[in-house]
Amino acid sequence: MHDRNISALDKAFPESKFNARGDRIKITGPQEEVETALEVIKGMLDILDRKDAVEENDLKTLIALKSGESTARRPQIRDLGEPGDTIIHTHNGEAISAKTPGQKRIVTSSTKQDIVFAIGPAGTGKTYTSVALAVQALKDRKVRKIILARPAVEAGENLGFLPGDLKEKIDPYLRPLYDALEDMIDRDRLELYLAKNVIEIAPLAYMRGRTLNNAFVILDEAQNATNTQMKMFLTRIGFNSRAIITGDITQTDLPRRQQSGLISIQNILQDVEGIDFVYLGEEDVVRHKLVRDIINAYEKFENKKKK
Repeated sequence: MHDRNISALDKAFPESKFNARGDRIKITGPQEEVETALEVIKGMLDILDRKDAVEENDLKTLIALKSGESTARRPQIRDLGEPGDTIIHTHNGEAISAKTPGQKRIVTSSTKQDIVFAIGPAGTGKTYTSVALAVQALKDRKVRKIILARPAVEAGENLGFLPGDLKEKIDPYLRPLYDALEDMIDRDRLELYLAKNVIEIAPLAYMRGRTLNNAFVILDEAQNATNTQMKMFLTRIGFNSRAIITGDITQTDLPRRQQSGLISIQNILQDVEGIDFVYLGEEDVVRHKLVRDIINAYEKFENKKKK
């Protein structure tokens, strides 16, 4: 482990001591801090499985995710009360609400900031909460359209070789966004919105060259956007527009040596006014109760293989 990484860990966990010898590292300190530091180190090992080194940005992101530093350093904005307050109702009348502290932070940050980054593991409701906010903004006429984008990494953002028209080519990659919309808008109205481009769902590559005014823009699975793509997307945002960028940096599908734009952007934009970073953790998982256990089991299995 590089000396700079040890120094970063020392700074992030001041009550603990880190002694590295060869490929072993010994940690001593308060139990809670040691456990958090261990989670960070496990994340570093996962990154090393995908590329040659853990960059400074990678480590800062892991520390923020595991220790909650990013949310602790900001005063919590209170708009909707406690988690559970309704964001919007589905077309069947069911209430969609912020169910966890992490989802609550997405909601409150989005009401105050023009651009919000929501970073956390699968199952924490990042995308669903973001889409609910976008649909509510459209219903309240705060924006004129919704634009949902995803990097189509599995197809290399080059969809020409796939059969069918554009919609048939990209639908498999964008299906989760359709699923969320279908919960919130009745089918006939949704089809009308899609036909008139009031709601637009497209691969990230199709945002190039555009200016997105009067829109609620969501970039989903942003861990699969490169640095160049991330810059391109963020510079598309125009007047009276809001954006939420969601992603899970532990599940990037980019080539081994390609840096995720979602990791880099945290250092680049951390001091820019009007932008906020919200970090979600395992405590925000809202899928089936076994999902958290499955995530933990996979982590234990991977760590056992490394040993």
